[in-house]
Amino acid sequence: VKRSKIPCPSCQEKLLAALPGGIETEVLPDSFPSAPAEPLPEFLLEPEDAFIVKNRPVQLRCRASPATQIYFKCNGEWVNQNDHVTRESLDQITGLVVREVDISVSRTQVEELFGLEDYWCQCVAWSSAGTTKSNRAYVRIAYLRKNFEQEPLGREVRLEQEVLLQCRPPEGMPAAEVDWLKNEDVIDPSQDSNFLITIDHDLIIKQARLSDTANYTCVARNVVAKRRSSTATLIVYVSGGWSSWTEWSECNARCGRGWQRRTRSCTNPAPLNGGAFCEGPPFQRVTCTTLCPVDGGWTEWAKWSACGTECTHWRSRECQAPPPRNGGKHCSGSMMESKNCTEGLCAWLHGSTLHHLHNSMGVAVYAGLVGALLLCVILVLCVGVLAYRRRCRHLHGDITDSSSALTAAFHPGNYKPPRQDNPHPLHPSAPPDLTATAGAFRGPLFSLQQGVNDSPHKIPMTTSPLLDPLPSLKIKVYNSSTLSSLELPADICSDGEILSLKSVGTVGRERDYHSHTLSREPGLSTSATLGNLGGRLTIPNTGVSLLVPPGTIPQGKFYEMYLIINKWDKTTLPSEGSQTVLSPVVSCGPSGMLLNRPVVLTLPHCAQLDTPTPDWTLTLKTQTHQGAWEEVLTVGEETLSSPCYLQLEEECCHVLMEQLGTYGLVGQSCPPQPACKRLQLALFAPRAPCLSLDYSLRIYCIHDTPHALKEVLDLERSLGGVLLEDPKPLFFKDSYHNLRLSIHDIPHTHWRSKLLAKYQEIPFYHIWSGSQRPLHCTFSLERGSLAVSQLTCKICVRQVEGEGQIFQLHTDIQETLPPHSPLPSGGTCLPSSQVGPYAFRLPDSIRQKICASLDAPSARGCDWRLLARSLGFDRYLNYFATKPSPTGVLLDLWEACHQADADLVSLATALEEMGKSEVLVVMTTDGDC
Repeated sequence: VKRSKIPCPSCQEKLLAALPGGIETEVLPDSFPSAPAEPLPEFLLEPEDAFIVKNRPVQLRCRASPATQIYFKCNGEWVNQNDHVTRESLDQITGLVVREVDISVSRTQVEELFGLEDYWCQCVAWSSAGTTKSNRAYVRIAYLRKNFEQEPLGREVRLEQEVLLQCRPPEGMPAAEVDWLKNEDVIDPSQDSNFLITIDHDLIIKQARLSDTANYTCVARNVVAKRRSSTATLIVYVSGGWSSWTEWSECNARCGRGWQRRTRSCTNPAPLNGGAFCEGPPFQRVTCTTLCPVDGGWTEWAKWSACGTECTHWRSRECQAPPPRNGGKHCSGSMMESKNCTEGLCAWLHGSTLHHLHNSMGVAVYAGLVGALLLCVILVLCVGVLAYRRRCRHLHGDITDSSSALTAAFHPGNYKPPRQDNPHPLHPSAPPDLTATAGAFRGPLFSLQQGVNDSPHKIPMTTSPLLDPLPSLKIKVYNSSTLSSLELPADICSDGEILSLKSVGTVGRERDYHSHTLSREPGLSTSATLGNLGGRLTIPNTGVSLLVPPGTIPQGKFYEMYLIINKWDKTTLPSEGSQTVLSPVVSCGPSGMLLNRPVVLTLPHCAQLDTPTPDWTLTLKTQTHQGAWEEVLTVGEETLSSPCYLQLEEECCHVLMEQLGTYGLVGQSCPPQPACKRLQLALFAPRAPCLSLDYSLRIYCIHDTPHALKEVLDLERSLGGVLLEDPKPLFFKDSYHNLRLSIHDIPHTHWRSKLLAKYQEIPFYHIWSGSQRPLHCTFSLERGSLAVSQLTCKICVRQVEGEGQIFQLHTDIQETLPPHSPLPSGGTCLPSSQVGPYAFRLPDSIRQKICASLDAPSARGCDWRLLARSLGFDRYLNYFATKPSPTGVLLDLWEACHQADADLVSLATALEEMGKSEVLVVMTTDGDC
């Protein structure tokens, strides 16, 4: 048997009596005989770990049933019976005895223990079936050191930077719990997700905010005490940023050379909490030249006129030596002077003058009759010659009807007019091979000079009565990309201008001299032969157009002008470095032609411009003959030497230029904010019905311009794809994050995705540079059987850490969808080319009167400058000031900006605000407003 000490003497006597032979011994058995029905003791409450705080003892308690005796054993020694407090009760349900025992452990008992093991105690319970031991309960002396192992340190961080404040609490028993205080308030990460407390008690601020500038304290506590670390001060600073430049001040010199100044302030944002101040100068200064006023001066008097019937003669002078300019004073005095030319002999001279007058009148009558007779003879000869030539033409069978005569000047050199016996000379199914566009004009028709390659039987177009009976003539115009119809009114007035489709002879050779060698793609180019009356070239559904104002081409000159959108695989890109292409690259020509005034080139762009602060630095570039790109101007940095002016709108820009060539708009982010490009996401699928188990969805990421969308629609049309829904917009930030595409919620019972990865990505640079078009991703799917026709899924497209879009797709792949195109229909799009006055909204008479009213400088400032401000064209007025007619250039720009919705109301409103009532009367009488 195992020997163990019995704490109570009475128990010892009972045990000795029960031993065989009554032998007295200190060895006790591990278990005692009991009735078989009584179970082993089971602990209902076991002693728990405890800490002695200061000198206060701890209480250990255990409870067991059934139990005849319960004693504590601490560190292997039985606790004295007198130190036990025992309570006994009876369980009402089981009828078993429940015994509960408490002991008290003092600080002295724990401190007297030597060794590596902590002070421990456990309960031992007896019953007739045997003994049961409880778990050990450890008793330790609680404490908390005073000094932190590591305290947080104060820092200065920039806005939105990640912050780490470290804290290592003092050693203690039990281990200390840690709290963080911000300005004496407890930080709760569950309430503010910007804070994070690690398992090592460090405090992490994910993105520092201005409100996070505060005093931070680490607090450690346990059952003994609470300790505070030293306070760490965190300062979140903001470095300064420049505001936008102010407008240039007025030139400080009223006449001649002076200075202009503009300023900016370091308030966007202003430096805070010790942040760095803005780098660079707060002001800029440039030279300026103010045109000096020139007062008018009289010329010398002209010679006296002949003595009149009133016995007076006249002489005149003009205010042209010099003429008044730039607000100078007009000449004072009279322009004409008269005096008596007979020195008082007016009556006698008057009678003699009448006698001579009668003699001279008789001679004049006879001379007039002889001249009229000679003129009649000449006219008869001319009519005879014309009749003879007409008879010869009829015998050769070249021209037999008036319609052929009218259209002869519009045919190419190798075209032979139809004979009389052809019942349909202008059948619409076989249009003439016209490669340029003609328009209607007001004025008589004249034929061009006959060239060496012309047919000898061409009849010139004259003002003869042959044209008079025709009421109204319609000319069908055929172009490489579009078809337009323009009308020639019958009441054509006498203007010496001419418009032709295909000129021959001398003019034809001149046009060939200026012809271009660029390839013309269908739908991406247009051309027209223009003269002094001007016109407009438009590539439909692309947003690209060229306005040629009246008077741009010199009088008597004709050019076959063209407008081409260069394909991306056939031209070098104008962007470099961090720049991005924002518009299509467009060529207009012929290059090198002489222009009397600027033309207006309209380009669509995809820059997002509706932000309160300028995010873009926009640059217009042109391509040299060697293929290299050069900067023409940077928006906001124009000078007097800038050859162009760029009017920027939300979706397009208008470029005033005097040199035709190849142009493109590029841009880059303007710190500190990243710029955004407007993109479009277009979803395409195969054309129904689908006869294969494989099915693919293609998503294109393109610029938000009409030209880019038209290019993708043409590409998918050739591949047999259809657009499932209207394209969705997406703002793409200059943040170096890729574009991520993923497909979700595929019905896996009928479909499966062949894509192994969870998503696809288009690299950031491919989209931002604009160098690869069109960019797309394909999601390849496979259906379980040919009977499956319904497809439902979601396609998510977003920039990593940016904006995104979701396509909710529900389609029947066997159902043939009607053709769907987001482009405007042919009935609403502008014709490809318009020639002459019909290309302009503002009649020429109104234009001339507005220019005459506003070109001259006004002392009250009510001149073309105020019109520019009213129309929003006043970003750089010096460009218009250098033109002979600033108002005319402003009206040309207004025509280009309002080509789709051009009404005179906006212009009339601007003139009304300026107080130009006399111009409003003209517009009301002659115009449409």
